[in-house]
Amino acid sequence: MIPYQCGDFSKELAIQNGYSLEQAKFFDELRQYYLQYRFRLGRKFAFRPPKTIVIGPPEPFSELLALHEVSHAICEHRDFRMDVERLKMEVQAWEKAKELALQHGIEVNEELIQQELDTYRDWLHQKSRCPSCGLTRFQTSDGIYHCPRCESFS
Repeated sequence: MIPYQCGDFSKELAIQNGYSLEQAKFFDELRQYYLQYRFRLGRKFAFRPPKTIVIGPPEPFSELLALHEVSHAICEHRDFRMDVERLKMEVQAWEKAKELALQHGIEVNEELIQQELDTYRDWLHQKSRCPSCGLTRFQTSDGIYHCPRCESFS
């Protein structure tokens, strides 16, 4: 296998980068089904607003991961002001990905979905923890976290 190359999607390039013919055909069909989006090969699965779907290197459930990124595009996810909104967008994209998986005959793996969501839950938990006292902080609409303990004693 050659090192993973970035660039516009093609079946040939996907195969050169380790995808099976069947997987490459699926991604190509996905690209043709969703003509409004641009599909690229890249370093990791991602949605780059407003219209770019990045297909990462081969891994278990690559097709489901690609459908998740397509789901972000369909749901028109762009930006978030509060961190909890990001988790909400991830949940919404996974729910849409499950629908798309049924339409496209792709296996849904709940364990993978929960593992992926756990990364955002853990991220949110870490960000909300006060570095001074360890209490859970709250975020206001301006994006700033506040600690009810530390700020009430200052």
